[in-house]
This record gives sequence, C-alpha cells and structure tokens, in this order.
Amino acid sequence: MGGWTADSTRSLGDLLTARRRAQFVGREGEVELFRSALAAEDPPFRVLFVHGPGGVGKSSLLDAYAAAAEAGGAEVLRLDGREGGGPRAIEDAVSALVGGAHREGTEDSPATGLQVLLVDGFEWWAPMESWVRDELLPTLPASTLTVIAGRDRPTAAWRTDGAWSGLLRVVSLRNLEPVAARSYLTDRGVPEGRHDEVLALTHSHPLALSLVADVLGDDPDLDLGAMPPEPMREILERMISVVPSAVHLDGLRAAAIARRATQDLLAEVLDARERAAEVFDWLSGLAVTEVGADGVRLHDLVRDLIDADLRWRDPPAYRTVFRAVNAHAVARASETRGREQQRAVADAKFLFRHVRGVLSPVAWERWGEHYPDRAGPGDRDPIVELVRRAEGPESAALAERWLALQPDGFHVIRSADRSLRGVVALLDLTAAEHADRMADPGTAAAWRFAEANTPARQGDTVTQCRFIVDTELYQEPSPTLNAVPIITLQNQLVDRRLSWDFLTLADPDRWNSYFAVAGLPRAGGADFSLGGRRYGLFAHDFRRVPIEVVTQRWTDVALADDALLLPPPDAPVETLVLAHSDFDSAARQALRDLRRPDLLGRNPLVRARLVGHVDEAERGVALESMVREAVGSLAQDPRDDRLFRAVERTYVSAAGTQEAAAAMLGLPFSTYRRHLRQGCDRVVAWLWSRELGEG
Repeated sequence: MGGWTADSTRSLGDLLTARRRAQFVGREGEVELFRSALAAEDPPFRVLFVHGPGGVGKSSLLDAYAAAAEAGGAEVLRLDGREGGGPRAIEDAVSALVGGAHREGTEDSPATGLQVLLVDGFEWWAPMESWVRDELLPTLPASTLTVIAGRDRPTAAWRTDGAWSGLLRVVSLRNLEPVAARSYLTDRGVPEGRHDEVLALTHSHPLALSLVADVLGDDPDLDLGAMPPEPMREILERMISVVPSAVHLDGLRAAAIARRATQDLLAEVLDARERAAEVFDWLSGLAVTEVGADGVRLHDLVRDLIDADLRWRDPPAYRTVFRAVNAHAVARASETRGREQQRAVADAKFLFRHVRGVLSPVAWERWGEHYPDRAGPGDRDPIVELVRRAEGPESAALAERWLALQPDGFHVIRSADRSLRGVVALLDLTAAEHADRMADPGTAAAWRFAEANTPARQGDTVTQCRFIVDTELYQEPSPTLNAVPIITLQNQLVDRRLSWDFLTLADPDRWNSYFAVAGLPRAGGADFSLGGRRYGLFAHDFRRVPIEVVTQRWTDVALADDALLLPPPDAPVETLVLAHSDFDSAARQALRDLRRPDLLGRNPLVRARLVGHVDEAERGVALESMVREAVGSLAQDPRDDRLFRAVERTYVSAAGTQEAAAAMLGLPFSTYRRHLRQGCDRVVAWLWSRELGEG
C-alpha cells in the first residue's frame, strides 16, 4: 500500500486538534489575558469566566488556552459539562490533576507548579454552579488557574460575594473582528471577492462563518441571498437550545423583528399579556441578548436568523407580529416626546431594514448607537468648523448665519460619551425673514419650489433639512445619516401644520431611486451650487400625503412579496434601475470579476442602463469592455498614473494577491491600498456617469 506515511506517535485526535489550532484566528486580547496570568507570579485572577452564545468559539478559545498552557509547562485538565458526571466524578478528575501536579521527582512532573483546569459547556453544570463556586474551586491549590466557558453569564452570587472580586475575571465572547473573520475565510479558501457578502450575512459569527465556508466549498458560485435554510437553522439551534413555551417563542420572534424588546412591547404583542414580565425576564437572561437601559436586544445574527426563519416558515404569523410591533412603535412615537420619542422613531424605522434596494444606504449595524441632541452654545464653533471642513467656507458662513437665526434647528449627533459625531440642521423656512431665505442658495431653492408647487397656506410650515455632516463619512451611511429620519420623523409627527418638507444632499443623482421609493422624490429644477459642489433637494407635501399614509405605505412595502420590490432574475425587464449604493457594490464586484466572464454575465450591471441596450447574450462581454475602458480612463491624466497602475496591476493584469501587486509596484502596502481605493472610486464614478447618460 502506498501514499500513507506511518506515524504511530499521533492519533486522529492529534490531527484534528492540530487542524483546529491552525484554523484558529482572532481573540488576541483573550489569549494575551490568559498568557499574562500564566506568566505572572501573582496572577490578577484565579478564575476566568468566559461566556457567549453557542457557536461563538468558546471551545476553540479553550483549545488555544490549552496549547498556551502546555507550551508553558503547565499541567492541563479539560472537562466538558456535556459529558455528564456528578460532583464525585468531577472531584476525582480534579484530584488527579492536582495530585499529578504535585508529584515531585517523577518523570511526568510538570516543568512548573502551575495547573490549568478548563471547563467547557458550563451551562450543563448549572444545577451544580453553587457547588462549583463554594465547594470545588476553594479546594484547589492557589497555583491552579481555572477557565470556565459557558453560554450564560455568571450568576449574581459570584458578584455579591466580595471575596471573589479580586479572584474572578469575566469575559463576554462575541463575534470576530472583521480582520480576523477575513483571515479565517481566506484560510478556508473563500475568494476575497466574496468576503464582504459573507461577513454581511454572518455578522462574523464563527459558526456561521464555518457553515457558509462549507457551503461555498461545495458551490463556489452560490447566491448567498438564496441560501437554503438548513445551515442557518443549525446555527440558530446551537445558539438557543430550549424555548420553554409557545408564549416564549412568540416573545422571541417579537424581539427578533423589533430593534429592542421591552416588557411594555411584549404586553402589546403577546396573546397572554399577563405573562409579559415572565417572558421579558427569560429574554433578559439569554446568552444571545444584551440588556440595556432601553430594553433587551438580540444578537444581530440571532435576530436575522429568527426573522428569516419566521418569514420562510409562517408568512402570515410574520405579518401579524410585524404589524403589532410596528403599531406599538408608531403609537409610542406619537405619544412621547424628547429622547423617548427618538427611541420610538428609531424603533419604527428599524423595522424596514429588509426592504431591498430602498434602505440599503442606512448603516443598520450602527443604528441607535448615537443619538441626536439639541445643539448648545458650546457646540456652535465645532459645528461651523465641521461644515467648513466638509463643504467649504461659503457653506460654513451660511451655517453660522442660520445658527444665529434658528439655533434650536441645529442638532448634534452624540456618541454615548457625548462626543460630537455630526450635525443636522432642520430649519423652519416659514419662521425666517424673506431676505434671510433668499440669502442662502439652498433655502432660496426650496422656497421657490414650494411657491411654484402648491404654496404654503397661512399657518402652514415649510421645513428644510439644510446641513447634514458626519465627522468621518460626510453624507455616506453613518450615525449622522441614521439620525436624519429620526429628527425629521419627530418633526413630522409633532407638527400637524407641516406642508412642504425638504431634504438637502450633495451629489443628488445618487439618491434619486432611494428617495423616489421612500416617498421623497427629487424636486425638479431645484438644484443649486455652492463652493464648487452641486446640491439637490428632495421634497414631500404632507398636506397631500399625510404622515399616517406614509407609514402605512412603508408597512405594505415591507410585508409585500419580494417579487414586488425587485424584478426576479428572469423577469422580462430590459433594464434595471439601481440605487447608487447597489450600483457601487455591483461595479466593484465587476472589477474583481474582470477576468471571469462567467461571473460578469451574472453581475447586476448587465441589466442596468449601462449595457442594457446590448443584446442579452453579449452583455457580459460589453460590461467587461466598459469596465476596462473605465480603468483606462485613469491613464489619460498623468496625475492619476499612480491610481491607474494600482487598479491595472490588481484587476487587469491580475497579480494574484494585493500583497503581490504592491510588491510589483514597489510600494508600501498602505500606500498601495490608498492608491487602489482612490482608483476604484474613480472607476465607479466614471461608470456611474455613463449609467446616468452624462458621459
């Protein structure tokens, strides 16, 4: 027999362990914490309690801890709560560890006097938790370092016993950081061009990453948006093992659809209202929830899985729960004011996060992290400087003028530490003097449009969201852009005499499709220029379509069949109108697939205006030609040569990896990445201009 190399010193278990350790990525902070305790003469803790939802990587982390302990010469014992055994069996196993570590003068004596006890699946020992804490652990030598890993947080008894305060360290294990997740996907052979969509689907949850990598290994071209439910259901079952009753399941489903679950919400949604407190307490104790001052929030991945599973399994039930959650949020938004109203508006808007092609520019992963606050006197100079950096001195002068005229119209977006993240100005044009309205090209354009299209009546108000600036991302998806609908919806719910409401955005063409579906169409002929930048207005007349009708339409859209939102792939549609964000994503994917005509033929751009006039069978070839022409446009200006060479070497000549491309160009990797990013931005902009017929 040939092909096998005999190795009697290694078992299959050894090979599996080696493979698991080779695939272990991330968790640098958790591993360094453990190593520092191993190396310390007086460790800062004796028990490390790691908790997190199923599949998040607790067992893999324990593998890394075992490897670090063994490398340091420590004696290691690993116990698994799932394997059963009562106190006597546990004591016997631990005694063997302690006894072995203290056998001196024997060949198997460890190099150090340190023992490491690793306990996995601690949730299975829940009935014995007090015994472990009060009887087992205190009998261990002080030289024993114990790691407990389980789904649930340590109970309050660990915290209320002051003696444990200096001996216990608690670590909440969550999803991988994006860099670590990408490294894992690379190790699993997932093409770099698919990393973004995998991370968006899995939220970097380790088990989800593993399952999706398995699926893509079998079918590299699989449309992840149409993944079969089985892999996702496996993740869900691992994360939530037991649901006590049908009422608890209803509460879990409501929490998955809602941004946050409160006892008040559950009382409205559940058929058994009297059990709302019981279900809320149960949700609060799950390892897959985060408890905050404003309620309970499900882990993002769990939320998405339960939401998708209910949509697929029982659409009528999904609609019932959705409408109940939406009605509660809208009622709260109408009944409350101030910060609580902001939360309710955020709750209502969050429900529409799955409407494809409509709300894609919203940074949902950061929804609710920051909050709008009325600007105070101390915010005035930072606001003016923020507008100056983003839009230039002319805009800054206008912002300073409006700050003096309508200071209450300016909202700053604050982080949890109250630091300033951005500014949004909502001006009341009817409260301003005519000369002040006309002195600002933006407000003048809005006022003229309103006057030409059903002028405001006596007592009506006309408002305009005039300045939107995020400190880091300007008007890209950001916490500041997230705050705009919260601020404007608050005003729309409160001001019952509102007529025209305008939104001002730079580079307005990119937003046409988005706001057309959102009920805020482009105000034709109302564009204006300032400081070399073009701005556009989007307008809604609430006398014609009241806010109640708007919110009802959104509900109908969110609950409609997906086929009503976007044409199916085989629909007889000559061209597809893409929102800028969707076009941007498709264009970047076309760059990555430039040498794969089979993939280009499935790119959404083959159904866009860009090549929609070409015979269907030739559109993939036409798209390739168009993208190559866009790359070539960078070579026309010598000042763009560095951008052209980065894009050409990466996607046209296909260096293989970005590291290889940087080496071929003789550039530091950070410089190469900057040139590549700028070059790709220019290529996408060139293609977008052709899409709009401007080229």
